[in-house]
Amino acid sequence: MIFILACVVLIMKLTKMNEEMAQRRVEVERVIQEIQGINALREEMLQEIKAELAAKGIAVEITENSSVLRVPDDQLYFRTMSYEIPKEKLTLVEEIGRVLHDALIKDDRFTHVDTVFIEGHTDSRRAGGLAMGNWGLSTYRAIAVWKYWSEETDYGPGLLEMKNMQGQNMFSVSGYAATRRVELEEVCEDSFRRNRRIDLRFSMRKPVVSDYQGVIDLLGGEKANVQDQAS
Repeated sequence: MIFILACVVLIMKLTKMNEEMAQRRVEVERVIQEIQGINALREEMLQEIKAELAAKGIAVEITENSSVLRVPDDQLYFRTMSYEIPKEKLTLVEEIGRVLHDALIKDDRFTHVDTVFIEGHTDSRRAGGLAMGNWGLSTYRAIAVWKYWSEETDYGPGLLEMKNMQGQNMFSVSGYAATRRVELEEVCEDSFRRNRRIDLRFSMRKPVVSDYQGVIDLLGGEKANVQDQAS
């Protein structure tokens, strides 16, 4: 009789452990699927932006694991030691911003975005005559694009109103000087020019820290259960 009761208790414990392990797996899969879905949404959005711009005769590139939209120098360039957008490129900058705006508001995609970084870059020649040198110059180039979008276009107010899940402004600017050159060997003026560019980096909203911690706790619990069974 005691043996039968012990068996029943053991079966109940094993059943409960199996249910808990199944629940843990569901939670792990949920976080993984959320991350995969967000990354897929970013790739879909960047591909759509690229296609829309191509239809307008503007060629851009998608780089760095589908996280960066690069505006090549043959589309938008900056003159040496200058952060002013050339007048003949203002229409192009406006169109890029408009397509970006429309892609973000479509199906409320912006709610899945944490930050859109407007990144400015320079070639390796030292901008000695400017405040903060190449770091300042690259940042000013990013600022020039953002100021034009936010102050000189009809969709500017819409970009300004976009907030991430923390209630922070979605758009940010940054400058990298010559630290992220696409042409490491600057052997001619064309290679110098290719490094004077603008990139748009899309940082997506990821599961909050508590979600990651929950997965760690669940995996830890599963490991402990396995060890208990082994002992």
